[in-house]
Amino acid sequence: MSKGLRIFALFACGYFISYVYRGINIEFAPFMAHDIGLSAADLGLLTSLYFLGFAGAQLPAGVLLDHFGARRVCALLLLVAGAGAAVFGMAHGLATLMAGRLLIGVGVSVCLGGAFKALAQWFPVNRLPLLNGLVMAVGGFGGVVVGSPLNWLLRMTDWRMICFGLTAVTVATSAAIWFGAPDAAITHRQAGLVEQLRGVGHVLRSRVFWKIASLSGMTQGVFYAMQSLWMAPYMRDVVGLSAHATASLVSVVALAMMVGCVGFGAVARRIERYGVSLSAFSGVGMLLFICVQGAIMARVPVPAAWLWAAYGIFGGSGILSYAVLAEHFPAHLMGRVNTTLTLVIFVLIFLCQTGVGGVLSFYPVQAAADGTHYPVEAHMSAWAVLGALQIVAAVWYFWPAARRVAKPVRMPEAG
Repeated sequence: MSKGLRIFALFACGYFISYVYRGINIEFAPFMAHDIGLSAADLGLLTSLYFLGFAGAQLPAGVLLDHFGARRVCALLLLVAGAGAAVFGMAHGLATLMAGRLLIGVGVSVCLGGAFKALAQWFPVNRLPLLNGLVMAVGGFGGVVVGSPLNWLLRMTDWRMICFGLTAVTVATSAAIWFGAPDAAITHRQAGLVEQLRGVGHVLRSRVFWKIASLSGMTQGVFYAMQSLWMAPYMRDVVGLSAHATASLVSVVALAMMVGCVGFGAVARRIERYGVSLSAFSGVGMLLFICVQGAIMARVPVPAAWLWAAYGIFGGSGILSYAVLAEHFPAHLMGRVNTTLTLVIFVLIFLCQTGVGGVLSFYPVQAAADGTHYPVEAHMSAWAVLGALQIVAAVWYFWPAARRVAKPVRMPEAG
């Protein structure tokens, strides 16, 4: 196996595991609600703690990635995720579940940024849109696994045993990255952590960064908040699908997102030949994602599989923002740039996911033999608020005064 392929495969596997952890509660939720007595607000908070831990670790993770390299940081933090999965599986109360979920989020916090960092160091920038899209596609396969396959597995065993199995897989992946991934040829370990933190400050003060992160953060925040928890209840309560049909559509969304990530990455550079910038192309994809949400809410007379497939395809279009940022920031800052964008996205995922849970909790719960259900108007209210926020972000993104990004940002190299 070539060095480039090995780098891609190992770090993509790490992100795959991260994605599995992200979405497992979509199938675990009914069982945890029954075993431990969790409400909609509890489930929303519990599931979103993954994103809170993930987000809270982003800035220090970016510094560590640029200081010590992706191999060491990813491998060691994956052990934290494995420990979190074990704590989650042993939990018998909400507090312990929250601790385990938070550890998982922190542990996998560098999987995406580490993969992008490694690829940016080993591959030319013109290949990054496709490679980043492929990483997202491999991760998206984790979303497929938490649909029908996980639903089937839960008929064979319980959610606790699955957590222990994930612990073993995570530890094995950590070892594979530690022993199998090479270190980058160029490192910046001579720079002190204080200097590297100043680089984070440069990113946060950059208007270019916030222009690119605006719509990307909002649309991805909504997409992942819904995909990892609230999409399935919407399908059951609003669309009226069975648990089996819902699990199938969850997998369809994940497969479609994989196609979208690869497709957008493959087409992005080619479309530039026609005068369409990578930023504009990504923006149009995110705008179409908002339109698809409107179509789902309006219940347009289209087969559900088509609508939800479109939801998945365009839901991943914001991934191009990482490649856009690579055009505007120097290579030695890319670990911090990527993790800062991920921080923005995951804070928004946390807020969206807890917000939806809060909205649903305002409405009376409808108990049924197949689990807890929420009124249609509860879901529609939550989706309407999220749609309005995305529209505001889209206006800012496409507003002419906010698109002055022609010149790359020049920032001093730490150390």
